[in-house]
Amino acid sequence: MDWKISIRRKPLLLQGARQTGKTFILKSFGKNEYEKVVYCNFEEDPGLAGFFQRDLNPERIIADLSLYFNHDIKPEKDLLVFDEIQSSNHALNALKYFEESKNDIHIVAAGSLLGVKLSAPGSFPVGKVNFLHLFPMTFMEFLDGMGESRYRKMIENINEPIPLTKTFHDHLIDLLRKYYFVGGMPEAVKHFAETGNGSETRQIQKEIIKSYIMDFAKHAPPSDIPKLTQIWESIPKHLAKENKKFIFSALKKSARAREYENALMWLEDAGLIHRVMALSTVKHPLKYYADNGCFKIFALDVGLLGAMSQTPVELMAQGDRLFNEYEGAFVENFVAQQLLAHSQPSIYYWRSKGGKAELDFLCEFSGKVYPLEVKAGINPRSKSLRSYDAQFLPETLVRTTLLNFKKDGKILNLPLYALSVLTKFIP
Repeated sequence: MDWKISIRRKPLLLQGARQTGKTFILKSFGKNEYEKVVYCNFEEDPGLAGFFQRDLNPERIIADLSLYFNHDIKPEKDLLVFDEIQSSNHALNALKYFEESKNDIHIVAAGSLLGVKLSAPGSFPVGKVNFLHLFPMTFMEFLDGMGESRYRKMIENINEPIPLTKTFHDHLIDLLRKYYFVGGMPEAVKHFAETGNGSETRQIQKEIIKSYIMDFAKHAPPSDIPKLTQIWESIPKHLAKENKKFIFSALKKSARAREYENALMWLEDAGLIHRVMALSTVKHPLKYYADNGCFKIFALDVGLLGAMSQTPVELMAQGDRLFNEYEGAFVENFVAQQLLAHSQPSIYYWRSKGGKAELDFLCEFSGKVYPLEVKAGINPRSKSLRSYDAQFLPETLVRTTLLNFKKDGKILNLPLYALSVLTKFIP
């Protein structure tokens, strides 16, 4: 999406979890594309909300903001940034009036809990703004952050699944191991790229996690706060099992799904977890056949998952051990994170009827469903992939592992570090 063209038509709302880099991106965009950025943070400056309480007349609001910032806000020349807009319901609702009667004022808005706010009753009508979601940095963006853009260009320029030179492949595996530890939170990536200090990077991750837990207490319904904490803290435990299905009784023996549904939705809307539903019937579109009562939960970022799991910093330097730790939990979380950020609005997994076979992910591209098997190491054998093939006869079977590129009949082996270019190699 060309942001400036989009903003000429209607305000842009940038969603995403706290500390994924929304503020930095919006300020950088404004600095590069506009004469001046007028920055309003409704969390840091609660008084700003007062300008939207009298009425929602765009002309008056712009006049008041111009006086407040001692700068005449110029149509199409200045960019108005509304940050942490979920803290002001009136400001959020004002966006629709700007779209209807004052769209020459260019506005971008962001909020770390915007998804939670918009899921509540009384949010403004859909269609008045454009939405974007900001995920943690992908592995490709991590390569840029680490000063290894040459590898990103190399991967993105590959058009055939032909093995890379072993030296390049081995170096990319080493960078992937670092990504599993560091993850994609911009502050953690920046610090690790500058210092290489794993212990200090882990401390940054812990501070980010602490800010999420503080949000539970500050913004969630009081009755849901203990449940949010239980679910959040259980994620590493669930992913450490061979069967990674989310089990409510693992939270407490008497737990029932209906008691925790609101808390699960809050965490999803806040962008902190991804829920991956199971399917036994594979038909397009997948969402109509998902089993809402059977699902896995992944953390928004593989690096934060490591911090939650208290994974030792030393694992980063211990060969392939990190890839296999906790039953391959990091690998599956990594894959879910990359798929959602690159191409998939929703992802699913397959369980055979009776539960004897299970395939890690199902992806939809151009109306077709592709099975994706995830392996933490270099062992490509998979009964589940063969079982899926026998039942559904897909055109292509995709496997992602630590092995190099390879096409063997209908089986495509994609290195984990090249997951972002999956769509290049499927019909």
